[in-house]
Parts: sequence; C-alpha cells; structure tokens
Amino acid sequence: MNKESQQEHIDDELHTPFSKNLWIKILVGMLAGVIVGLLISPHGFSLVDKEISSILATWIKLPGTFFLGMIQMVVIPLILCSIILGITQSGELGFLKKIGLRVILYFIATTIIAISIAMLLVHTINPGKYIDPALIQTFQNEQEFSEQNSAKTFENLTIPQRIENLIPTNVASAVIEKNLLQIVIAAMIVGVALVTMPKATAQPILNLSMSGQAVAMKVIGWAMVIAPYAVFGLICDITIKLGFTALLGMGMYMATVILGLLLMVCVYILIAKFIGGYGVFNFLKSIRATQLLAFSTSSSAATMPFTLACAEENLKIPPKISRFVIPLGATINMDGTALYQAVAAVFLVQIFGSMAGVELSTADLILLMITTVGASIGTPATPGVGIVVLATILTSIGIPPAAVGFILGVDRILDMCRTSVNVTGDLTASIVMNKWLK
Repeated sequence: MNKESQQEHIDDELHTPFSKNLWIKILVGMLAGVIVGLLISPHGFSLVDKEISSILATWIKLPGTFFLGMIQMVVIPLILCSIILGITQSGELGFLKKIGLRVILYFIATTIIAISIAMLLVHTINPGKYIDPALIQTFQNEQEFSEQNSAKTFENLTIPQRIENLIPTNVASAVIEKNLLQIVIAAMIVGVALVTMPKATAQPILNLSMSGQAVAMKVIGWAMVIAPYAVFGLICDITIKLGFTALLGMGMYMATVILGLLLMVCVYILIAKFIGGYGVFNFLKSIRATQLLAFSTSSSAATMPFTLACAEENLKIPPKISRFVIPLGATINMDGTALYQAVAAVFLVQIFGSMAGVELSTADLILLMITTVGASIGTPATPGVGIVVLATILTSIGIPPAAVGFILGVDRILDMCRTSVNVTGDLTASIVMNKWLK
C-alpha cells in the first residue's frame, strides 16, 4: 500500500465514528439516562433505597467508564500523530507561520467575547441576590470559610514560570501527567522539524504516525459501538447523584451560565455563516453529534477524535487545517470554560464578597477578565478541572477558594454544557482558518 492509499485508509477510519443516525441514538441514551436516574435517585422519585441507588449507579455507569477508558487510552497517541501529520501535510513553513499566528489571535479574540458576555449577564441578572440567605448560612457553618483554604488551589506561578512550563522538557512526564498543552507543543516541534528535513529521512516517522493514527481510530471505532449505552450510563449516574434538590436552589445562577453559553453558540453560528458561508441549520446539523458527545463526556480531549471526524467529514475542512487547529483548540480554546469561570467568580463575589471584604471595581473587573483569559488557556480538557481553576481565580480577587464548594453541587451539569460549547468553538475555528487560508 503506497503512502496515498495508506492516508486514504486512515481518513476512512477517521470518519467511521459518525454513523448516519448516531446523534439520534445518543439523544435517546441521554433522555433515557435522565428518566431512569430521576426514578431511582434519592433526590428524585426515590423508587429504591439510597444504598441500592448508589450500587445501581456504579453498575449503570460501567459502559460509560469503559467507553471513556478506551478513548482516553488512545487520545494522546492520536493527538501526537494527528498534529505531526497535519503539519507535514502543509509541506511548507510559511503556511505554518500563517495558520499559527492567526489561530492564536482568533482564540484570544473569541475568549474575550465569551468573557464580555459573561460580565454583561452576571451584572444584569445579578444571580447572587436570588440565593436564599439560609442556604448561605448553612454552607458557612459547614465550611472553614477563611483564607487558610487558599492552600487547596494550584500553586501560584509567575508569568515567566508559566511560559517555562510550556516547554515539554520530559514528554514521558507530560503524558503521565496528561499535560495536553505540553504534548501539543512537543508534537508541533516534531512536525516542524520533519518539514525541514529531507523526505527520505522524515518518512519513517511519518509512516509510524500514520500507523499510530490508524490504530487509534480503529480502537475509537470499536468504542463507538457502545457509545449510546455509555451516554445512558454517564447521564444516569449524574442524575442519580443530583436529582432535583441540587438544581432548585441554584436555578438563577445556572440559568445565567447557560444563557451565556447559548449566546456564545449564537456567536459561533454568526461566524460560521458570515465567514464560512454555512447556513444556520446546516451548521448545527453537521455538528450535533459532536456536541452531544461533548455534553455527555464533559471532556474536550475525549471528544477530540469525533471533533476531527466532524470537521473533515461534515464540514469538509482539509486535514492539514483540522489536524492542526482542533488538537490545539482542545487544549487552549476554552471559551465555554472562560465564560463559566467569569460568571461563577462574580456570582461568588456577590454572595461572599462582603464577608471577605471584597468589592470589585472597574479595574478589578478588567483584571478578572485578563486572569480568566489566562486561566482558561491550557486548562486540562478533562471533567471537573474547571472548578479547580476557578478556585485559583477566586484567590486572585480575594475570595477564599472554599467558596467554590457552594456551587460544587451543580458544577457537573454546567461542565457538560461548557464542554459542548468548547468543542463548538474548535469546529468554528477550523471553519475560519479554512476560509482565511484559502
């Protein structure tokens, strides 16, 4: 099999995850998961005892755990191989310079738009005033609400230290720690090096990358067989744990975040329409399966293989663009996460600011926006990490990080929503880069 035939075979493997009615099966799995979860949840209809519901949740979640395990097993080799092949397919450094500079500027611009939407909504709606004071008092009694809790956040690093941490001095360590940003940078360095080398010298690594990508996509194809059952298990497990109780008291806060995320999706739709030339319904139809998977898994990294397939099969993005933009976007393009963190930070200031002696001025809000942009870039693309990054942001504005416990109960459902938006942003970025670089 020659190089062209081998690459065509890999491309076919990449597109196999998207069967014709996959989005319908996933949607059915999600709805069934919510219904079954509410029926047996101790916070829902409580048809079974609390202990039994906990045991059932573990077994019901098993297909989802198995599905995520298979995807996570191959996602790092897939990122490495996809970026290397994406860069080498361009064939010239001039192209890489153009796409690299433009995509970074685009990511920063959309992140600023997301945070601006968040600030506008959270100050207009003011969700903090809708919280029952008794709920706040109960939380305070259960927590050691003091600055001593600041030790629970990530280590505070200076800007030079953060830049130093971008260099993958030990790729094996980056893989073990699942530091996707370092892995992406390592793959980019290898890809650029291969472009500058003689073809005969670079070919063995390119063949290895093509084989690695093919193996990863074969495993993902197997995983997709159980995808609807996995989605059912994951959604059912979350519903069992949350039920109705966790959602009622935080309704206005959740509505603010979700409204902001929906507005950000509208921004993406406008970008896809006026820059990419995609009709609204055509764009949403093309990406719906990927959005549903992102919502179910809460992980941009786990969804990345399907985002790649969606970009190339449904949106017709050339591989040399999609396989550079999407893996990079899965690590640094976190518009949904940035929007959520901005809303959550101001919301918690509205609730706890007076007792912590914090009142945000205009300058403080600008600083908060800059901090949120920086924190969202390189946020690990795995479930639940956003809440830890949020604790770091709270520390920077003087709110004890223990305050994140107040919104912890509803964080998972919002994590699912913002991951879906993050993935939509990656697909939109690939559309924009394809248009600008033609």
